[in-house]
Amino acid sequence: MDLLKAMGFGALISCCVAVVIGSQGTAGGQLAIQSVDVADVRVYFSWPVFLAATGLFWGLLLLQR
Repeated sequence: MDLLKAMGFGALISCCVAVVIGSQGTAGGQLAIQSVDVADVRVYFSWPVFLAATGLFWGLLLLQR
């Protein structure tokens, strides 16, 4: 259950970081920010940031036990 909670937090943080950096027109280097057009809206996402944030939050949730 902790992993699912961490994935939610990781997705939220990843989207926030990707929107800030991706909207400036850059791919963020190692962050590998990708943009996808969905019904007249551009959505930004980064898998490396998602995985790093998920690992970070999963570790924090395990420490709170």
